[in-house]
Amino acid sequence: MLLKRKMSSKELAEKVGITPANLSILKTGKAHGVRFNTLSKICEVLDCQPGDLLVYKKDD
Repeated sequence: MLLKRKMSSKELAEKVGITPANLSILKTGKAHGVRFNTLSKICEVLDCQPGDLLVYKKDD
């Protein structure tokens, strides 16, 4: 979505109000969870739906 919107991770983090480090954790899938208000703000900034960002992976 960042590429589609021609936006850098740093710019997205600033617009969402989180640190670039926290955004990196979300992007790499290393986060244990995400707050709904953070997800909502990311979707607002990127003009997308949560399903455009999230993928379910079954734990082995």
